[in-house]
Amino acid sequence: MKFDPRNNKFTAIFTREMLEATLPSVLLISLALFFAYKFIDPAPPRKIVIATGNADLNYNAFAAIYGVYLKKEGITLETRKTSGDIENLRLLKNPDSDVDIAFIQDGVAHTEGAGMLLSLGSLYYQPVWIFCRCKKEVTHLSALKGKRIAIGYVGDGTHALVSTLLSESGIDATNATLKAIGGDEAAEALRQGQVDAALFVDVANASQVRELLGEPQLKLLSLDTAEAFSRKFAFMHHLVLPEGAMDLARNLPPHDVHLVAPTATLVVKESMHPALVYLMMKVISQVHGGPSMFNQKGEFPSAKDTDFPLSTQALNFYKSGLPIIDKYLPFWAATFVNRTLIVILPLLALLIPLTKIIPMVYVWLVKRKLFRYYGELRYLDAQLKDISSDEDIAACLETLNEIETKVINIKLPVTFSQYAYELRAHIELVRSKLSHEKRVKPKMPGQ
Repeated sequence: MKFDPRNNKFTAIFTREMLEATLPSVLLISLALFFAYKFIDPAPPRKIVIATGNADLNYNAFAAIYGVYLKKEGITLETRKTSGDIENLRLLKNPDSDVDIAFIQDGVAHTEGAGMLLSLGSLYYQPVWIFCRCKKEVTHLSALKGKRIAIGYVGDGTHALVSTLLSESGIDATNATLKAIGGDEAAEALRQGQVDAALFVDVANASQVRELLGEPQLKLLSLDTAEAFSRKFAFMHHLVLPEGAMDLARNLPPHDVHLVAPTATLVVKESMHPALVYLMMKVISQVHGGPSMFNQKGEFPSAKDTDFPLSTQALNFYKSGLPIIDKYLPFWAATFVNRTLIVILPLLALLIPLTKIIPMVYVWLVKRKLFRYYGELRYLDAQLKDISSDEDIAACLETLNEIETKVINIKLPVTFSQYAYELRAHIELVRSKLSHEKRVKPKMPGQ
């Protein structure tokens, strides 16, 4: 038996009319896909380069911990050791540098400039510990005039911060001997009496701080001006180390100590992939979210730093936490879903109205085949009142038969067959009007 497409159940779908109805929509969707592909964020890189510091044990230790967390998510963290915070900042500001993220002490950009960098927030406090070989209690930095003072290595955050503190207290190279040494070298010089005072920027549980606090010949300065410093410089915070907090058995320190402290911040390039920024926010919240000597649980990471504007992702994190997708899916899965949504959402905005428009257009295109014959039939019906002879009736019948023949030969989807039968019924109605004239016998098509 010969295949007749009019009897196939898929005829209503695979027709010329359906193609005409859907083609503009297909082109529109294709255009939307093209723009989505063109402007969609590329997949995030699988490697992050972080600048730490050569002598800063905390920066390097935390970078190592970040690396463990990131490795679980399929991301490699490469550590770039530098001379300190100043170099970290310059590497981030250099567009040709491959460094993506760096530890920078809050306040460093106060003198160096922030550039187009963004912050992920503060990670922890870094108190300034001031030890001196003093015979009596000292509560003001100005008392160190004429002393030999270790102020940290040039290029690191300690040097920049200490220089600011001393300068504000009226101490400079003209009235004191400032030595650019820090870390273990400065601690040993202090023990040996090669310097009279040394300033360190470090966390409370640093072994170096605890060891110096236990040295009987050394005193830890409590600054009466700590609050004044915090008021003048937004990046400085006034902290109080309680009596006995470092060692209850030996009651160290023997009294409350007032300190100033910037925070350690994590700074990224503006171009860093948003998915990686959210991942880093997730990591630092896990690493730095616990309590310590100077902060409660959940206080860090926070938006305490002042040098850099927060990235959009960090701002969203501090307001409402991680996005739901990032909370419950692995990094690779969350990234895939987020990138897919960028394509799907604009497509849905097109597809929802198109699901209503396309059927309407399709029906109109199918009915259009019959509408023109309705026009011819209506014109013929209007001419009946002007019939004056048998010849006129015969001509009208011939025209009517031609219309019916064309209608019979129209190929329509099965679901639209009723419209063809309705048209043929109307043709028969006009034929009956001609028969009523009883001038010529009407002829059916094919007779």
